[in-house]
Amino acid sequence: MSSGRWGLVCWMGALTLACGDPSPGDTAAEGSGGSTSDDPTTTSTTGPGTTTSNSDTSTPTSTSNSTTGDPSTSSDPDDTGPSVYFDLGVIPDSPMFCEEGTGDVEFSYIWIANSTQGTISKINTETLIEEGRYQTRPDTSGSPSRTSVSLTGNVAVANRSGGLTKFYARPERCDPGANGLLSTSTGAGDIKAWDQEECRAWYIPMNYPSQRPVAWTQGVFNEALCVIEDEKVWTSGTVGNGVEVVLVDGDTGVIEATVPIPGVNAGYYGIYGAAVDSEGNFWGSQLGGGTLVNVDLQTLAVQTWPTPAGGYGMTVDQDGYVWTCSYDAGRFDPVTETWQQASVNGSGGCMSDGGDILWMANSPMVGINRHTLAVEYSIPLPEYVHGVSVDYQGYVWGVGMSTSAYRVDPNTGLYDTVGGLVNPYTYSDMTGFALNNVGNGGAPSG
Repeated sequence: MSSGRWGLVCWMGALTLACGDPSPGDTAAEGSGGSTSDDPTTTSTTGPGTTTSNSDTSTPTSTSNSTTGDPSTSSDPDDTGPSVYFDLGVIPDSPMFCEEGTGDVEFSYIWIANSTQGTISKINTETLIEEGRYQTRPDTSGSPSRTSVSLTGNVAVANRSGGLTKFYARPERCDPGANGLLSTSTGAGDIKAWDQEECRAWYIPMNYPSQRPVAWTQGVFNEALCVIEDEKVWTSGTVGNGVEVVLVDGDTGVIEATVPIPGVNAGYYGIYGAAVDSEGNFWGSQLGGGTLVNVDLQTLAVQTWPTPAGGYGMTVDQDGYVWTCSYDAGRFDPVTETWQQASVNGSGGCMSDGGDILWMANSPMVGINRHTLAVEYSIPLPEYVHGVSVDYQGYVWGVGMSTSAYRVDPNTGLYDTVGGLVNPYTYSDMTGFALNNVGNGGAPSG
């Protein structure tokens, strides 16, 4: 397999130096006003750079080769992926890209929840073939949604009706039964019964009426062995009218800490989205605004801020900025504790591409400049996409809410279609790219 272009996304926190982008605190936002609302499309905007337009004449708008029946057919004839957006220079590969010490990308998957089916799909981002579909709870009533991929490629999925589940990406890590033969799903038409799926690492029942967020920490990279150790998983659930954040051992599934969040009302589903910064600290946002929550990985100390920009999706970028995403894009600087925001016609999930662009779900899918908050891309797809992710080749994925997901070349606007999903609803870090992108030990987290 070819070496991944995005394997150069920095693990050592050097991306800000390579790209010349100011870290949080270097340019303070002016003004943090604006009203909050349960409707994430109605918040007001303040601060510099908030006047944007969705009419860039250079915006790619062409589409091609919607592959509903043959997901292995690519619209990219040389199969090399999008061109590199910027030169990162000589930066060590992240641990995700040296599974056997080679520095090559050995696998890349996007994990998409099929909410009403109670399953999660494992889709190869290169071949576009679904290689596994797994039940996420002993019953089929979990309503899975957010997924998070670790730097070792494994996935954790939160069930909205309660429960957290981890699956292994690589069959050799799974645990064959007493007969020595591995029983695991091979695709959408091969969903194993709960007690027959041997690539499920663990499942934690959690008695939450609403459990949505999930986010891996980076773990500790053992450079000599080229392995990652001590990975953790964050999640959160509602307890009465309040919320709590939970830290889980990624290897064993044992709950290590439960952190109540004082003063935060459950409101709409509690904490709605989550991501980590370069130190593995938890960041969570609420639907439509509400409160931005930070929990320190080492001390479990809690900080909160009001959220002026209405949120649906959220992410943390490589410079430590925290984003809340809906019709508005809200950028929070944890050093100066200030917001910038702009109306950009987004919706749903969002993710940085590792360079200057933050991709946001909607119809069309939009890409905004992370520094100016101006819209630079507007790419029409066959339907509204609610989730956005980036794979290691630089393709941007848009996940619909009916049966399909789309792999988009942002340079041309061409896309491929993966069909056969069942009411997909995922807009978190479903490839692991966002986790790899924030690095380790970079910008401070507030």
